[in-house]
Amino acid sequence: MIAVVQRVSDAQVVVDGRVVGRIGGGLLALVAVHATDEDADVAWTAAKLVGLRIFRQGDKHFEVDVKQAGGSVLLVSNFTVAAETRQGRRPSFIAAAAPEKGRALFDALVEAVRGQGVAVETGVFGADMAVSLVNDGPATVVIDSRKQ
Repeated sequence: MIAVVQRVSDAQVVVDGRVVGRIGGGLLALVAVHATDEDADVAWTAAKLVGLRIFRQGDKHFEVDVKQAGGSVLLVSNFTVAAETRQGRRPSFIAAAAPEKGRALFDALVEAVRGQGVAVETGVFGADMAVSLVNDGPATVVIDSRKQ
């Protein structure tokens, strides 16, 4: 799994004019499932998201994780994050999982993060989503279970 993770003060997902997921302070993660991902990738990604020390504490900028900061996580499925862009001008999505596998592992990620005691909101898998956020920092990192 690969995710673009942003520390936010506010984020939301709108589908068909309706807010389907919204958080205040916390993490927004745009997540893609790779074709080669397995349950171990889900577990690693969930632990990394929850344990990532990306929040401020006093004068230290990267000291506490989302749970310690009292934040939430907005998980948004986004297969384009798995794009390969090394050749040509058009991204290739061959590395992304097929929709059925993508949905199953994304849903497992949602449950794994919730299982660690963090409030989770989501978008709608496969939908045309409008994602808006206020990046706090800005602080943006990429996590990739293939590079663990």
